[in-house]
Amino acid sequence: MMPRKMGSREANRMMARMGMQLKEMDDITKVVFEGSNRRIIIENPEVASVTVQGQTMYQVGGGKVKEEAISAPTVATQPSPEDIALVAQQAKVTQKEAEEALQKTGGNLAQAILLLQKKKP
Repeated sequence: MMPRKMGSREANRMMARMGMQLKEMDDITKVVFEGSNRRIIIENPEVASVTVQGQTMYQVGGGKVKEEAISAPTVATQPSPEDIALVAQQAKVTQKEAEEALQKTGGNLAQAILLLQKKKP
């Protein structure tokens, strides 16, 4: 005996009995996934949200896929004297070392301090 095909209405009822809720999201025109070095763009996707036990997941399909590389920003900003002094004090290094670390980390204070602390013996 061949299994019968389940209609979408019947499938939705069965999912509801299992505590699942499915919603088609017809108004979504673009989905963007962004990583540290690339961006994936899906235009005109088919998107649905599935909620199971209070947790929502999204299903993305179809559409036109485009992938882009993301490059690091090239604009270098000069760290403020206050930031340089704080990093120098926290990492127990000279102002020049603190300034160089801030430039390497794009002005991120915590990363600059950690970078300087790793260099110490």
